[in-house]
Amino acid sequence: MKKQSLPQAFSNAFNGLFFFLRRDRNGRIHLAVSVLVSGAGLYFHVSATEWLFLLACFAMVPCFEMMNYALEQVCDVAHPSYHPLIRIAKDVAAAAVLWSALVSVAIGLVIFIPKTIQLL
Repeated sequence: MKKQSLPQAFSNAFNGLFFFLRRDRNGRIHLAVSVLVSGAGLYFHVSATEWLFLLACFAMVPCFEMMNYALEQVCDVAHPSYHPLIRIAKDVAAAAVLWSALVSVAIGLVIFIPKTIQLL
């Protein structure tokens, strides 16, 4: 198999990203939340360290969501009908998204609750 060029690899990755955002409701929700939290970060003048934590969250949750989406697609092709092991694989992948989202919410609360209290 011929190795793809670097520009082709980037093109394929961006195609995957845009496909994911067009097809996956949860991916769009995560993107919207990231935009809203970015606005809050600008409004509250979060520190560089706080931005690093927020950026890590902005990367972590959508990445897990993309992997979950990809795994679901592969599972559906490999075994279109119900299978208990496929269900477990899908549930565990969804749990990874949930866990990353919960940790991200906790990080957001640690950053924004004190700033909100100071505002009041």
